[in-house]
Order: sequence, then structure tokens, then C-alpha cells
Amino acid sequence: MKRCNNPYYICSILLLVILLKQHPSKAQQPYVNNEQLNCYQDLNNITDGFLCNGISPSCQSYLTFRSNPPYDSAATIGLLLGSDPTLISETNNITKFQHIPTDTMIIIPVNCSCSGQYYQYNSSYELQTNRNLTVGLNLTVPLRCACPTRKQTASGIKYLLSYMITWGNDVPTIAEKFGTDEKTVRDANELTTDSIIFPFTPLLVPLKNKPGQINNTVVQAPTSPPQLSTVPTSSSSSSKKKWVFVGVGIGAGLLLLLSAFLLWFFCASPKKKTQPVPPITRPSPSPQPHSYLQSIDNSWSVSTEGVRHVIESLTVYKFDDIEKATGFFNEANKIQGSVYRGSFKGDDAAVKVMKGDVSNEINLLKRINHTNIIRLSGFCVHAGNTYLVYEYAENGSVTDWLHSSKYQTSSTLAWKQRVQIAYDVADALNYLHNYTNPPYIHKNLKTSNILLDGNLRGKVSNFGLARTLENEDGGGFQLTRHVVGTHGYMAPEYIENGVITPKLDVFAFGVVMLELLSGREAIGTDKGWHEYPLDLAFSMAQLAKNCVAHDLNSRPAMPEVFMTLSKIFSSSLDWDPSDELQRSSSLSHTYAR
Repeated sequence: MKRCNNPYYICSILLLVILLKQHPSKAQQPYVNNEQLNCYQDLNNITDGFLCNGISPSCQSYLTFRSNPPYDSAATIGLLLGSDPTLISETNNITKFQHIPTDTMIIIPVNCSCSGQYYQYNSSYELQTNRNLTVGLNLTVPLRCACPTRKQTASGIKYLLSYMITWGNDVPTIAEKFGTDEKTVRDANELTTDSIIFPFTPLLVPLKNKPGQINNTVVQAPTSPPQLSTVPTSSSSSSKKKWVFVGVGIGAGLLLLLSAFLLWFFCASPKKKTQPVPPITRPSPSPQPHSYLQSIDNSWSVSTEGVRHVIESLTVYKFDDIEKATGFFNEANKIQGSVYRGSFKGDDAAVKVMKGDVSNEINLLKRINHTNIIRLSGFCVHAGNTYLVYEYAENGSVTDWLHSSKYQTSSTLAWKQRVQIAYDVADALNYLHNYTNPPYIHKNLKTSNILLDGNLRGKVSNFGLARTLENEDGGGFQLTRHVVGTHGYMAPEYIENGVITPKLDVFAFGVVMLELLSGREAIGTDKGWHEYPLDLAFSMAQLAKNCVAHDLNSRPAMPEVFMTLSKIFSSSLDWDPSDELQRSSSLSHTYAR
């Protein structure tokens, strides 16, 4: 067998490649037993991968990765494995760019799904050096993962973690490391107490809860202090007890004196005068429900950078202020439909007039904070209507730029701007699905609900149909008889059976990407022409195609979509339109010859 002559980090990834072929009659997944070393003989036990024998064709799964420069931070490891760096940092209780010591084991959250008859998670690697292969070639690396079987689910197992065995490991220590028992691990891998496990082979670890940070350090047992007497006499023992009681008594007395002093100090010291807080003027009563008019307290949520931000209380506006801000709802200030442009103390805002109970949208937007989600600053209830005050998006909606003459008369969206918008929307959806508490599904994503600010950065809006992702342990599966939305953006399982999952947003996002790709060709003002980078456009089209797959289980999860778009967006930043022109000219010249 030839030595692996790829770089070290390529070899590290390939050690994780799917290895196992399983007999359908087995209830669990048999351990590979080091047979991955037999590369050239097709035996019955050749290691092709974990068979799809779970109750679900896709699930949340976990891999392990040992850090090695340059892949020694959540950001670089996530880029290498195609996993969300924010998920990696949160799972391992580290920051996104924190340095991880070499050979430290890190847990990688991935979406495991069936590919043919085997479970796998597909990562990719771009070849950096020429080793009898083309530089820049993207290698697809299927990583071994699995979903719980019916038997495991019945026993409370929710997740399977693929652990890469290293020197000195045995089943008991691995089980203890992840807080499970030895028998559960042996059963999951069809091992007996006499079985031998080998380094650089994967072992399935069943988990009842999501894994947390792993203690990678070896704790040495404390050395016992020297003893003056191995068998203490009764007199010495009683003497020690007496001094213990005396010490406790003195400590308690001092504590009481200190408490009394502090009580006197705070009660007797003069109070500082505080400025009175002006009362908030409540809107006039109306016949509709006012559950959302209760005190709106501060709320915390995790952003894409992993930083916690405090959301200030929403402002309750007076109706008089709303009227003055919009010029008494002057037609000249109408943006679209029932949305008006307003000005509050010199700051532009969008005022949306709505009827009925809009508490769902208010309660959602007051809890979240993301740069790619339109911000709600306040509201007003008057005469049966609710007036929602949002941040103002100067450049309208994506629909305006793609399908209307409003902006196409002067300029259109360039390739980089289109990818940026897709990236922004993916970031927002990934945040809603994975980082809000509780998670949310937008349920009404379309180009008219994606607004653009002054820098043409995308912001998702209109959360009237959004709903919480309930029954998270069951994959967020919900059913409804009330199917509403815009045709063309609604997933087939939702239209036909009322099935609601996060993949509903993934499908709609795929349609948005297709619109961004198939819109009018952008015309630059500097050179009078503009083209798409064909390879990046193809990658984006392929991603869109995967997102709009008819089978919801065939669609990627939002973290995977976001990571793929991150790579496309990063490559787009380095793309020069002149390169495409030169390549086209070169091809034309070649064919002409």
C-alpha cells in the first residue's frame, strides 16, 4: 500500500472518510476493526460507510477533530470541514478566533444525511499544491456519521458522535469522556468486552444530550500531604475538633458583626437624588387584544459573531407623532402598499399600518438582534390599527431591483452585490434557525421581503407568518391545515400536506438564489459591460438546485447553505471581471485557430 503523500491536514481529513459496509440485518453499526487499511481487496466487510438504518434519513450529528496548524481555531476548522464556525465555538465554549492548542480534540456539529445507502457528511477541500492533480481542484470528502436507530431512540439516544480513536484509548475511557456508559458504546459498535479497538479508526458514541466542551487535560491525582502521625491519639483528635469549633465560632461572630455594619451603613447613609423617569404615554384604548402592550423587558440573544447584545425596550409611539412623521400619511411618502416613509427627529423610518393582532411579529422582533434582519424600533395602537415603526431601507426590496424599472433605469445589481445579498439572507436565516431562543421559521421568504439598505446589504423583513420551531428534538416537524404564502416560494411538502420544517425556508431561499442568478444581466458604468464568473455562478446554481429539491430531506440545512455561500462570497471578492473577458477572448482565439 502506498504512503499518503498529501499534506498532513489532508491526511487528517481522509482518516475520517466513510469506511464501513454494514449488513442490513444488523440493528446497530459494526466497528470497522482496522479493515480500512485493506485498500485493494473488495471483501464483504470493506469499509464503505454506515448503512442508513436509522429511523430518519437525516439528523444532527457530531464529529471529532484534533487541531493542527493552520486549522487551530473554530473559524479555520469550520472553513476546512464546511461546518458553521459559530456552532463549533458555542459547542466547545470557545470564541470563533481563539487559538486552540495543537492536538486538542474539538467537537464538530454537522448535518448527517443518507447519500445512497450510506450516511455521510460531505466536506470539501481545495487542493493547494500540485501532487499529480490539478491545483484548485475541489475534492469532496465524505465524512463518517450516523443517525440513531429505532432501538437507540427507544432507549433515549438522540445523537451519535463519531469519535476518532487515538493511542491509549479504550472503550471505558471514551464512554466516560462523553458521559455515557461502556455497554451503550459497545452495543452501538457491536463490540464485546474482548474486542480490540485501533487508533485512527472511528467509534460511534451514543448521546442522550448534546455534547459539551471536552476536558482535554489530564488531571493528576493530588499528592497526599505528609502525616505526622499515622494513627492519631484520642487526645490529639479531640484537640483538633475543639479548635475547629472555636474557629467556626469566631468566624460566625465576625460575619454577624460585618453584616450589622453593612446594614447600618446602607440604611443610615444619605441617598443620592435620582432623576425622575418620565412616564411612557400609552396609546389610546382599542377593542383588539393588548397582550403585547405589557412591559417589554430587555432580552438577550446570540449574534453571528457569538457576542451577546442587549435589546432595548421598544418605543411606544403616540399616534400624533406617527401622523406628523408621515406627513399625515401623505401619498408622496407611501413606499408600497400600507408602508410609509416617516421622519422621527431627523431619522428616517418605515411605518407599516396593520389591522388585527400583530403580537407575533412584535414579540419576535423585540427579542432578536441581527444586522441582516430589519429592526423594529417601536409601535403604536390606535383606533383598531397597529402602526409598526421599522428601520428604513433606502434601496427598497430585491424585487424592485430584479423585476421593476424603478432601479433598472439607472443601474442594476452586479455579481458581487447579488452574492452579498444571498450571503446576508443566508446569515439571517441561519441565525433564526439556530441561534434564537426559541428558534424561528420565517415561512414567508421572497424577494419582496428582502430589503436593501444604503450599502445594498440584504435585510429580511415581514415576520407576520413566522412561527417558533417547536418539537426541536423531533426535527422541528409541524403540521398545519392553514397553508398560506406566495406560490413559487412554497415548498411542495407544505402545499400538499401542510408540513412545516426549517427546510421550508431553505426551499424559498433556493428560489431567491435562482432569481438572483437569472435576473437581468448587470451593466457596469465603468466599462459598459459585466459578466458572471462562470464557476462561481455554477456553484451558486448548484446550491440553489439543492435547496429546491422536492424531497425536504435532500435539502441542505441552513448552516451548510451559509457555509457554502461564505466560500462563494469570499471567492467573489477576489474575482476580477477582466479575467472573465480575457478567458473568453482566449477561448475565442483558440477556437478560431
